[in-house]
Amino acid sequence: MKTTKITAGILALMLIVSCSGAAQSKIGWINSKAIMEKLPEAQDAQKQIDNLVTEWQNDLAKMQNEWQKKFQEYDKKKLILTDQLRAEAEKELQELDKKIADYRSKKFGQSGELFTKQNELMKPIQNKIFKVLQDIAQEDEYDYIFDKSGDILLMYTNDKYDLTEEVFKRITTFQE
Repeated sequence: MKTTKITAGILALMLIVSCSGAAQSKIGWINSKAIMEKLPEAQDAQKQIDNLVTEWQNDLAKMQNEWQKKFQEYDKKKLILTDQLRAEAEKELQELDKKIADYRSKKFGQSGELFTKQNELMKPIQNKIFKVLQDIAQEDEYDYIFDKSGDILLMYTNDKYDLTEEVFKRITTFQE
């Protein structure tokens, strides 16, 4: 997967360079991860997030230990329990299991509290980096700037190379 993204990035870079014709494009790159690791405000935000994650993981561990303890009690007694008591114990275990899954989803799910908190704390820092990056790109006349910290990501582009409208015009012209 990562090699596919790197290959796509390299192909995009080659396309950009070849499309620029005789004019030379000015291309740069950053490592946003390294920048974030050096910024004190990003380190503080990450510590806050790490503390929340630790707290939530501890809560989950307690809930799982409680479930494990109840399961062991049930497992020891299940042969001597009446059908009604066995059903009640199984229902209690299922409810506890659902409670654990709900908690995990609420805290760590795609739209969970972790995602929200990361967005709340990190987005302003990322926006600050992006603003500085745009200023540098415009001052030093960069045409493209990539972020190499993970997946290759195009962070800045000079609008004069945007072919979106041209492609759209040609597509709509062919359809008529």
